[in-house]
Amino acid sequence: MAARDDDSGPRQRRRKPTRADPGRAMAFSDAVIAIVITLLVLDLRPPDAEPGELLPALLEEWPTYLAYAASYTYLAVIWLNHKAAFTRIREMDIGLQWANLGILAALALVPWPTAVIAETARTGNIDDERVAVALYAIVGALLCLSWLVFFSYLARHPDLTNEEVDDSYFARERPRALIGVVLYLAAGVAGVLLHPLVASVVFLLLPAFYGFTSHGHDQRPAFLRAGDDKGRGNTRPSGS
Repeated sequence: MAARDDDSGPRQRRRKPTRADPGRAMAFSDAVIAIVITLLVLDLRPPDAEPGELLPALLEEWPTYLAYAASYTYLAVIWLNHKAAFTRIREMDIGLQWANLGILAALALVPWPTAVIAETARTGNIDDERVAVALYAIVGALLCLSWLVFFSYLARHPDLTNEEVDDSYFARERPRALIGVVLYLAAGVAGVLLHPLVASVVFLLLPAFYGFTSHGHDQRPAFLRAGDDKGRGNTRPSGS
């Protein structure tokens, strides 16, 4: 059988003039994430302490360290998820570019509630701490919402992804983002109604969840993917 000479295969089409290689978006995103992570350390300041009282003063700053750890881990996990997503993207159109910029806009906000939590921890006012964790929860939920938009766009435009990625891959990623929206908002409510420390614990656990699943459902251990592969068979033909 003679080899096909045409470009009629679904993944063999020439790139449209309105589409671009994802390399530039990846480089820009990496630069933004690196800058935002660097900004977090600016809130780690030496405490005001009398001579001989440095250690207790440092220990009293533990909420600041907790906020830094939660935010740094969160941003690091975002980078892992972002890298994992872009290894599956073949080209970008204007809609996907805006969806990616939405993620960057949301993550650029993270140092702000982190700084607010650090500052309220220094004052020790419990009412201010409740407001601070609520603000952090809103930004966290907004960031997860931006991922939901990103995943949803790719689910509706599977032609932007690599040939080996099945059409339902990014649709299956959407629940991960939705879980984040719900749990961040729930953590904010718990932090306001119960105690700010409750919210802080959730803020630490959620990045751990996203770090564990950062390569997507199809890369989890087999015992966690039981049933995921059933009924798939929805990959696009290779065009051969």
